[in-house]
Amino acid sequence: MVAIQESATIEQDDAHLLREAGLRVTRPRLLVIDLLRSTPGHHSADDIGTLLAEKSTPLPRASVYNVASALVDCGLVTMVSVGPGSARYEYGAPWHHHFVCKICGAIQDVHCVLGKKPCLDPDDIAGDVEEAQVTFRGTCASCLRAVPA
Repeated sequence: MVAIQESATIEQDDAHLLREAGLRVTRPRLLVIDLLRSTPGHHSADDIGTLLAEKSTPLPRASVYNVASALVDCGLVTMVSVGPGSARYEYGAPWHHHFVCKICGAIQDVHCVLGKKPCLDPDDIAGDVEEAQVTFRGTCASCLRAVPA
């Protein structure tokens, strides 16, 4: 009974977040935002679709992309640009940057000094900078340990 009450409260919180962001509350939006909040990390749209299917709440691929885009546009979810390949999505954590391992592809969060966007504001751009994503690339500690000395 407690798990059902907690689930209902979380869904109400998610519905409130969607309304506050100016979005209609729909089942696909609730499913995706709940999944991203409860599954930390950097997920591609295909990852999200697979995880939802594993929870017996599948959504069509196009719906996952549309929902992710809407959640990014309203600021509830961040789209992470980590280079070639699929865009990655994560629940609205404090603004931060990323480290991507060139060997295994692992993505790690990197603290942002300001903790808000944009943390960089170049002088030579004629316009309004809304965000700046910094991606560090190199070899993660696990891959470094795996390389023979």
